[in-house]
This record gives sequence, C-alpha cells and structure tokens, in this order.
Amino acid sequence: MSSISALEALERLIEGNRRFVSDERSLVSFTSQERRMELAAGQQPFAIILGCSDSRVPAEIVFDQGLGDLFVIRVAGNIVASSQVGSVEFAAERYGTRLVVVLGHSQCGAILATLEELQQEKANQSRNLRSIVDRIRPSVEGLLATELRHDSAALVQQAVRANIRVSSSHLRHGSVILEQLVQSNGLLVVGAEYSLETGVVDFFDGLPEKV
Repeated sequence: MSSISALEALERLIEGNRRFVSDERSLVSFTSQERRMELAAGQQPFAIILGCSDSRVPAEIVFDQGLGDLFVIRVAGNIVASSQVGSVEFAAERYGTRLVVVLGHSQCGAILATLEELQQEKANQSRNLRSIVDRIRPSVEGLLATELRHDSAALVQQAVRANIRVSSSHLRHGSVILEQLVQSNGLLVVGAEYSLETGVVDFFDGLPEKV
C-alpha cells in the first residue's frame, strides 16, 4: 500500500514536471533490471493519472517518473465512463494511492472533434467515436452559446478545461467508493492541463487552499 499522502504525491508530480520542462531528467525516470525485478513482486503507484491517449502526452515522461510510479489510464478526451471509474477505484482501493489527476491537454483532438460535431453534425459517424463525442458534449455545448463562438482558439481552450472539470467532478461524485475515500481517507482528485507548446502542467481544479 502506498504511504504517500495526496499532497506529497502532488508535490512529486509538480517537481517532476519542472524537471521535464527544464530538460533536467532525473535518474529515477530510467529503468534497470533491479527495478524491474523489484516491481515483479508488486507495485505501489503514488498517483493515478486519467489522461488523454494523445501520443504527445505520455504521463510518465511529462512528470519524469519511472516504472511503478504512476497508475495510468488513457482514453481519447480523458473522458470518464464506467471502465475508467472502475480502474480508478481499483488502484485507489488496492494500492492505497491517494492522488488522482485528470490530465487533459491543449489542442485536444477529441475536443476539436466534439466542437466540430456540434457546429456541423457529420453523417455516418462511427458509433464508437460518437460515444466519446457524446461524453464530451455536455461539458462544452454551453460554450457555443457564448461570445466564445466567435473566437475559435479561446473556445477550444475553454472547452478543454471545461471537459477536465467535468471529468474530475464525475470521479469525485459519480462513485460511492471514491466519494467515501475523498471524505474519510485522504483521496484527492484534481484536474490539470498539459501545454503541448511549453510542456508545463497546470493544476487548476480541485486543489486544496493550502497548495
């Protein structure tokens, strides 16, 4: 079971991202035969990352972490469906991991696809792809009724963050198990955005006041 608190885990991620941005990769991010053998007996990930499948946002790299450090769940648009909730529940209960990060990123293709679909519905869209769009739709649909509809760059930026907030909230309130862990066992669920342009991860949703 992980003995690292949510705040300690958050600090570790922030520091790891600082190293990544500064090109100061640490030795901890590398693997060795000794580390692989150690992990063969079990794992104690200190953070759970629910991120986007985008090839430009590998969590272990952007946070400068190594084998066994992060329990990573990746899906286009960092959406939260039953399988994602179950995966987070599994890691939080089995490994005692106390930090969950919903990690979105700038210029997310799934967000762009959803906005395009809302503005001009496509015929014969894959049922499976539509299931992702339908998950994102409620979090961004209202933005098209604002002045943001006249500024595509600002619209995408706000839509990315809105989707992250909704996914974070779903994890906090859409699972009895996770809700109980938040209330009585120190589980923290936060939302963050990775900038493709700068490499910086901005933690902006769900942070305790003292952070």
